[in-house]
Amino acid sequence: MKLLSELSEQELIEEAKNILYKRMLNEGKELDSPKAVRDYLHLALGEEEREVFAVIFLNNRHQVIEFEKMFFGTIDSSAVYPREIAKAALKHNSAALIIAHNHPSGDMTPSNADKQITTRIVDAMGLLDIRVLDHFIVGNDSPYSFAEHGLL
Repeated sequence: MKLLSELSEQELIEEAKNILYKRMLNEGKELDSPKAVRDYLHLALGEEEREVFAVIFLNNRHQVIEFEKMFFGTIDSSAVYPREIAKAALKHNSAALIIAHNHPSGDMTPSNADKQITTRIVDAMGLLDIRVLDHFIVGNDSPYSFAEHGLL
C-alpha cells in the first residue's frame, strides 16, 4: 500500500472519490439537502465524456439504497427507458428516487427532451407509488435542479 505522498494526483482524486462514494452509499446517510445531492452528483457524473443517465434509489427515509448509472449515450443524447428504471426501483425496493444526467457540453439548460422524459418517468413511477424527488442536470457549475425551478 502506497503512502499518500507516493500517490499521483490522479490516484489521490480516485481515492477521494472512493471515500465519498462509500460514505454516501454505505453509511445510510440521508440525502436531505440539495447541496449534498449536488456535490455527490457532480462527483459521480461531472467528468463523463458522454451523456450518462443515473438514478439514486432511496428508501422511505431518503437514505441511499443504491446509485446506478443506467443509460449511456453520445456527447449530446442518451436513450432513457422508464420501464428499466421501474424494474430497478422495484428490485431495490425503493420508495423514492432522484434522477440525474450530465450534459458533457457543460450547459445545464434543460432541453425539451429532458423535460419530456422527466414527465414520463414521474408518471411511470407514480403508478408504482415511487416518488421522484428531483431531476438534476450536471454540467460545468452546480447541478441544475428541476424541483427548485418548478419543473417537477
